[in-house]
Amino acid sequence: MGTSIILFLAQGLGSGRAPWAPGTFGTLPGVVLYWVLADLPVSRYLVLTAALFLLGIPLCGHAARALGRSDPPSVVWDEMVGYLVTMAAVPPSGLGVVAGFALFRLFDIWKPWPIGLIDRRVQGGLGIMLDDLVAGLFGLALLHLLMGLGVGL
Repeated sequence: MGTSIILFLAQGLGSGRAPWAPGTFGTLPGVVLYWVLADLPVSRYLVLTAALFLLGIPLCGHAARALGRSDPPSVVWDEMVGYLVTMAAVPPSGLGVVAGFALFRLFDIWKPWPIGLIDRRVQGGLGIMLDDLVAGLFGLALLHLLMGLGVGL
């Protein structure tokens, strides 16, 4: 795969090139992808999300090297996959999509422990992907807690 294709994918089909808030804009293709995958059985959704995570490790690593930065803000494949993690087993609804988006972005920006530790210590494509995976898991846990408490999502 050529570097230009890798960058196009890693940069969220160009969404990560937004002049401000590239991570937020870069999460938007993840929202679209969620809508495409939302009606799949949970097992298939999880397998596809895991495959996208694993693909993201070399993809983001190659993109970072090509851009000459350890974790370039324009590389947003990790945000797309992190959002999919947050939305696992969440019934599709407008409010659920917005709540998941807000929670994922909150944890991705705030980086509470251990997300911040992973962000600082794990390098390369794995590091780029792993902190967003954990942010996605935090979002997933809180979203499912809210659903369990009867908050209508």
